[in-house]
Order: sequence, then structure tokens, then C-alpha cells
Amino acid sequence: MPSLPAVSKTHEFDVIVVGAGGAGLRAAIEASREGARTAIICKSLLGKAHTVMAEGGAAAALRNTDPRDTWKVHFRDTIRGSKYLSQWPMAMLHAQEAPERIRELERWGAVFDRTKDGWINQRNFGGHQYPRLAHVGDRTGLELIRTLQDKGVHSGIEVFMEVTVTKLFTKDGTVTGCLAYERETGKFHLFKAKSVVVATGGFGKAWKYNSNSWEYTGDGHTLAYEAGAELMDMEFFQFHPTGMVWPPSVRGTLVTEGVRGEGGILRNSEGKRFMYDYIPEMFQGDFAETEEEVQRWLDGDKDARRPPELLTRDVVARAIRSEVKAGRGTEHGGVYLDISWRDAEYVKKKLPSMYHQFKELANVDITKVPMEVGPTAHYAMGGIRVDHESQESTTVRGLYACGECAAGLHGANRLGGNSLTDLLVFGKRAGEHAARRALETKEHPEIPAEEVQAAIDAAVAPLERESGENPFKVHEELEELMQDNAGMIREAEDLKKALEGLAAFAERVRNIKVGGNIQYNPGWHEALDIHNLLVCAEATARAALEREESRGGHTRADFPQSDAEYWQHHNIVLKKGADGRMEVRRVPLTPWSDEVNRIMEASAEELSGDTHAEVHPL
Repeated sequence: MPSLPAVSKTHEFDVIVVGAGGAGLRAAIEASREGARTAIICKSLLGKAHTVMAEGGAAAALRNTDPRDTWKVHFRDTIRGSKYLSQWPMAMLHAQEAPERIRELERWGAVFDRTKDGWINQRNFGGHQYPRLAHVGDRTGLELIRTLQDKGVHSGIEVFMEVTVTKLFTKDGTVTGCLAYERETGKFHLFKAKSVVVATGGFGKAWKYNSNSWEYTGDGHTLAYEAGAELMDMEFFQFHPTGMVWPPSVRGTLVTEGVRGEGGILRNSEGKRFMYDYIPEMFQGDFAETEEEVQRWLDGDKDARRPPELLTRDVVARAIRSEVKAGRGTEHGGVYLDISWRDAEYVKKKLPSMYHQFKELANVDITKVPMEVGPTAHYAMGGIRVDHESQESTTVRGLYACGECAAGLHGANRLGGNSLTDLLVFGKRAGEHAARRALETKEHPEIPAEEVQAAIDAAVAPLERESGENPFKVHEELEELMQDNAGMIREAEDLKKALEGLAAFAERVRNIKVGGNIQYNPGWHEALDIHNLLVCAEATARAALEREESRGGHTRADFPQSDAEYWQHHNIVLKKGADGRMEVRRVPLTPWSDEVNRIMEASAEELSGDTHAEVHPL
């Protein structure tokens, strides 16, 4: 490999945002608005983000479709959906601030679907008591990204596209900047910063069947962890109940929950609508138990209960897996999701992306025949442990996290639609506090040249080895290990096997060999990504082994019940120890305040009687 200068260029910014999805863009917009000199570093192209996969809508108690909705109902739905592990101060801020963040998007030019009176339309989604998701057909995330990107490029933000961050630098427990390289040329850049926001998304590429794009390799989680940040709730990974299962080339591709929100029915191979059999006791009074009541709900009867297909994602995913395991699955190992009973033009209008997706990828017309669907690894509830007000890391000063990188809001299970308002609410907060801290810091701290060179040497090591394994082969085997031993259903022996396998993978990764030059080398990129996936995979397996119960996105076959007496009150936190090993400990949840107790104990009627800021159409 030809020799390279240690660093091609050095940059100085007040705030660096790593990641350009919805959370990163919103953080950068706010940091710039606060007056901080701000830059975004993104692994792919600006706008190429997982946010676009949030197709169904953004959850906010706007009260446009059902006036009974309030932030308190949304808050309670989030706490219940999280299986009581959400950090309640985050959940409260989220529910209170989500409506204004949606209205702000509207002011910035977002084009939402409308009611006949001109208000932002809202649809039903799993786990939400009332229709709450502001949407744009089934392309809501795409519209959100378009709006934020347009706002961002006019906000004076500098953007470094197709640049990957490999190292965060710290001094005395405070972040000082990062090292990154251009993916095309391999040239290294040093970024000095007074604050850093990580917003790189999740790590679904650790599993064989997933809905995630190639970028989702846990970069932000690992960068923060190796800089001294704590990770929390890593055992909770959401397997979205509906991903495509056929053909094999697209297995795992997301099928939006909006299909069920518009009346999609789940049936097994015997034609039975099976979700009636899987309503948990805690939700018995909230969901319809007969076809007649479902029909009344579809007809607009606001007193009718919701269809069981709109149960929380963890419940629906486990139900589908149970039906398949019992031999009542489809030919290709899924179940049927049927929206074809609705008018064809209605389906094409409300679910245009799904119509084209199945038409083009599976040669299936969803207006005429059912879809085949099954669970797919989708979303990390776990992430960097942060302060709920500022989104600053609990252990590394000047390091902030938002979006899927940050833990706290979703607990054991995320409600559909909460991800988009999560990234808006806490992206804004992360950018705001990162900027304020940066503007209070007088000078950029120096980053020792030997630390920078050591980070470069570590990054280029796969290119310099004489021999070693193929990174693509190692990644494929890692996905299979996690799919088989730390997937939807876990047990102690499998998790121990996963940890043993991951230890062996760590040694294999240290011996990966990449051929060719540093320029335009996808094998090199893959080698660096695998390291990040290994950290996230280990954190997931260790936390899953520690939590001896089943809750939300974490199901233990050997501990099938939830333990409300103990586990409901603890989070599992992981941190890199002084010896380099991953330390695991249990941390008590913040006790509920009197107000939270009142909200959780109130009737729906009492909560719906509370008023919130009125929302008017433009």
C-alpha cells in the first residue's frame, strides 16, 4: 500500500454531528440556529438515511382526527408499550413536545395528508389508543428527510458526504474531536470539535434477516462505547412483525405497519385471523374480540375497540412466530397480511410504496392477493445512556446522542411512529445543548499527534496484513451466529454459545486481510464495519443473558414470564472496563413522580378531558 500522510486535512468546528438521518439533521439545524459553527459527517449521501423507512407516520397528540387524544394519553401509551422500562422523563418530554415538532415541520414545508377540513390527517398504529400518526401516504419518513434536508442546506451547515468516522478522541473524560476517512480516496481527516453529536442509527446488520441498509453497523454505539460512554437496554432489539419473506433476495425488507393501520388483516395458512388468540391480559379491554366490533371501528365508530393487529410490535411478532412454529405458516415461512379486501384505489392512494414494492420485488398485486410477511430485525431500543434533558452522555462530557443511537425513550419496546417524533424532539435537544456547551468553551483542545497516528494505523491494518480472512465471509457468518443464538427467542445456552462465537470472531476480525489499494475499496469498509457490529452484538448478548425474564423485544424461552417485582425496575448498563472487557451492571429506574402515578392510574376519559394547545390547519 502506498504511504499516506498522517492526516490530509484538519478541520475545526464548534459542533460535529456524525450521521445525516432525521436525528442528525435536526440536531445540526438546531446547533446552527444557536450560532454554533456546525458540520455533518455522513457515511453515505446526504438524505440516504433509515428515516425514510419510517413509512407509516410520526406520532404526536395533535388531536386532529380524535379530540380525545392528549399528550398524557400518548405518554401513557409509550410507558405501557415500553413494558414500563421507558425513562419516564424522556417519555414525558417526547409526548409534550412532539406536536410542536410536527407543526414546525409543517412550517418548514412538509406536505402532510389532510383531513377534509384541512387539518393534518392522523392514522391508527399499533399500541396507540387513538389515531395519532401524522403521515404522507406510506412515505412519511421520506417527506421528513426532504424537509429537514432542505432546511439544513439553507442553515449554513457544512456537509462531508461519504466520509466515515473511525475514532472519537477524548481528554480527561471530555470529547475533543474525531478521525474520519473519505470512502472514495481513503484520505484521513482530523476534526476538532467542542461538542460531538452521534446520530448514526442502529445495528440491524448484525442479524441475517433484517430491514436495515448497509450503513446500519452500530458505528455511533461503538464510537461512544470506546470513548467511555455507557450503553443501556441493549438486550431490547425490535423485530418488526412484518417484513417480506419472499423472494429470498428481499427477505427482511420492511412492510410498513401502516398496512395494518389501514385495516390489514393477519391470517395463517388455515385462513384464521389469529391475533384474537394473542391479546395479552394487560390489553384485554383495549382491543376488539369480534369481527363485528372491528367492522364498527373501520366504519368510524370511536367507541369501538381497535383490531388486534394493532397490538404492540413485540406481541404481533411473537404471535406470527408462534403460528409459523405450530405449522400454520405460509409456504415460505411467514403468514398472510391481507389488505386486498379494501378498494384498490384506496390502497394505491394510502399505501403507494407498498403497492409498488410488492409489484416490483415479488410480482404480487396487494390489491388482489395477500402479502407474505414475517418478523425482521428492525430497530435498536438500546443505545448510549444519556441525560434526558440534554441528550449528553452520562459519562463523556461534550458527547451527545439522539435517534436510534440513544437509549431511554423506548424501553423494552418501541411503539410504531414514535421513532420519527423521537428524532425530532431529541435531535433538537441534542443540537441545542451541544451548541450551548460549545459556545461556552473558549478554545479547541489539542489532540495528540501520536493518538491520531495510532488511530490511522488501526484503521489501515487490514490493508497491510500479508494474509487473513475475507471480511464479507466473516460478516455473513456473524449474521448467522446472531440469527441462530440471539434472535427473537433466546435462552441461556444459546446466548453463551453466541458469546463464545463472538470471542472467536473478535480474533478473526483482528486477522482480516483486505486486498487492493485504499481507494474505492469496499472490502476495507466492510472490515471496519464488522468491528462495530461485534461490539454491539456482544453488548446485546451479554445484556440478554443477564436479563432473566421476557419483556418487550427480549424473549427468553427459559424465562418466559415478565418479572414485574424486580426486572421492571432495572436497566442493564454496559461499559468498557479498564481491562478492555465489557462490564455489565444493573441500574434502578428513576422512580415515578406523583404526576406519573396519577396519569398511569387515570381512566381514558379523565386523561382525554385534559386540554392541550389547540392545533389549527394552515
